[in-house]
Amino acid sequence: MLTISEFGRRSGLSHKALRLYDVSGLLPPASVDPVSGYRQYDEEQLERARRISILRQVEMPLATISEVLAGTDEQALIRLDRWWAAEQATNESRRATVEYLRDRLLRAGSPGLDPRPVLVRDVPETKIASIRVDVDQQALVGVIVASTLEIRAHLTAAGAAMTGESWVLFHGAVTPENEATVEICLPFDGLVDPAGPIGIRIEPAHTEAYCTISREECVYPRIMLAYDLVEDWVRDSGHPTTGPSREIYHADFRELTDSDPAVDVAQPIKAPPIKGQR
Repeated sequence: MLTISEFGRRSGLSHKALRLYDVSGLLPPASVDPVSGYRQYDEEQLERARRISILRQVEMPLATISEVLAGTDEQALIRLDRWWAAEQATNESRRATVEYLRDRLLRAGSPGLDPRPVLVRDVPETKIASIRVDVDQQALVGVIVASTLEIRAHLTAAGAAMTGESWVLFHGAVTPENEATVEICLPFDGLVDPAGPIGIRIEPAHTEAYCTISREECVYPRIMLAYDLVEDWVRDSGHPTTGPSREIYHADFRELTDSDPAVDVAQPIKAPPIKGQR
């Protein structure tokens, strides 16, 4: 058994950190003296403590650390890889946002999005696996990446056939200051049970208006210009909307080049009412 001072020295964690991890349930001591309140740790807890220290150095949240370290080392590796992929995607998105702003400052008055058509297509009834999350703009890209990886792993394990596309449905306005519900979806064929946060449902057949943007255009706030384009077309054409707006990511999105068509910004619609009818 080790005192809190010895355990802290050998694990690289301060007294304050150890007390925090005790309260959070992440690293409770092996025993606590009922009279003095002194904490003692088992030497076997050192490896977990050192892993926590490493993960905190890369700014992983405590709740995520708890998830990563739950279960076997193999499961921890999968969770760690998913988190890191989400972090990398978030950092890449931030970089692209700054580059977009620099371009706008350098070329004031130039269009932020080249003209392109808004098209209409029919989408058949589709079976999807999805995760719903409340998220703000800063965390959006990381949530999309992590959720997509989790859903894809579940569908692969179940032997489902995936189309390669992924969808993000926006059930509210996601902004830097406001959280809203988004639904990350993967279309598939096969028999798959829901699991944990992953639900299985049928997306009804519908008609949607959409425009296609490149991978480099798929960055906030530049992508909002595509939303404006679709919304203006829908309003001017008189088509009522019938569902949440969405982003349809093409197959192999991560492997596409910046100039490749990569994402459809879409809005489900129905035919406008005939004059004289309700």
